[in-house]
Amino acid sequence: MDVPLWLALIIVGYLGVKLIRPPWWLVLALLLGGYLLADSLFAPLIDTTVK
Repeated sequence: MDVPLWLALIIVGYLGVKLIRPPWWLVLALLLGGYLLADSLFAPLIDTTVK
């Protein structure tokens, strides 16, 4: 079964927030930090590490 990455991230994120109950500011900071890091000079380095 092939699951799109965006769907898997939504499910894992939802379950993480429901089960672990982190503060919302931490969730927003991680999302914003990930977004900004993906558009930085480190993006090619992260891309080669993930693949």
